[in-house]
Amino acid sequence: MTETEADILDELYFVTSFKALDQTLNLDAETLCENLKALVEQGYVKCFFPDPDTEIDLVPETFAANCTSYFFLATKAGLLAHNSR
Repeated sequence: MTETEADILDELYFVTSFKALDQTLNLDAETLCENLKALVEQGYVKCFFPDPDTEIDLVPETFAANCTSYFFLATKAGLLAHNSR
């Protein structure tokens, strides 16, 4: 897990919008999206859309285009990986 991924997971103990992550973390939107996608692919983060209660599956082809509309939450596996660093 990279430092950037760990910083993102620090913010995902509760469902959080992309906008809130973008405001909290000192990352450009593209880097944030890329790292979120990597975390989702590893099973460390879940995506929600169109609201914080509706979980969706990862669609790699459209993730970058829709990333800014999603909400995110760390999974149990993600929190365990993060906390065992």
